[in-house]
Amino acid sequence: MKIATWNVNSINVRLPHVTAYLREVGPDVLLLQELKSTEERFPHAEIEDVGYHVALVGQKTFNGVGILAKQPIEVEQRTLPGDSTDGHARYIEAVIGSVRVASIYLPNGNPTDTDKFSYKLAWMDRLIAHVRNLLAHEEALVLGGDYNVCPTDSDVYDPEGFAADALCHPETRARFQTLCYLGLTDAIRARHPHPGVYTFWDYQAGCWNKGQGLRIDHLLLSPQAADRLIDSGVDKGPRGKEKPSDHTPAWCALQMERAA
Repeated sequence: MKIATWNVNSINVRLPHVTAYLREVGPDVLLLQELKSTEERFPHAEIEDVGYHVALVGQKTFNGVGILAKQPIEVEQRTLPGDSTDGHARYIEAVIGSVRVASIYLPNGNPTDTDKFSYKLAWMDRLIAHVRNLLAHEEALVLGGDYNVCPTDSDVYDPEGFAADALCHPETRARFQTLCYLGLTDAIRARHPHPGVYTFWDYQAGCWNKGQGLRIDHLLLSPQAADRLIDSGVDKGPRGKEKPSDHTPAWCALQMERAA
């Protein structure tokens, strides 16, 4: 089972790239972030024509997360538990076959001297609490998405320049490590431990052409999913197309569960 994650930075703008990716690469599951679309304006027909089921939590102009899958999608959560007042569309969780997946769009948090950073940290605390509960079920779990976190200096082209950024802030990194220390495996790092593996290149200053990227899109696996990990990687092709998202897909492949 191939599971990919991709911040598309507007599904309706990037629809040709998304449908091309589904046709050419054919992941079993594609986790989407930053849809920037309500459910009514989401291109259901175009995605279904390619052979995928759709589940999403939309929001006009901002945020929005979704799951596309070849198999039926059993949605379990449409919000991250822990704050009933949070109206941001940043989390959706579902069961697909033998795997539970979540599409995550973690807050950016900049500038760090504003409420945006406090919101980011509180959101991460809620995620940690929820994942701790999920792991108690001892099932194959894949938490994919745009975490807006560079876990280490190896995940950013200019560590000194980003030292004070919310993506690399010590408090951000500490929470990400706390999340991983619950027992999660970073699928990309498990197969690609070297620096310079990026999933995001800013539109500004020619970052794509200069190779100046960040690794902020992650696939975190429960022990039961990590035991089935075959491979992982980053598909850089979509970032080089005309009018691309500033992110590109990251993916992992899990061995299919053997029948009893």
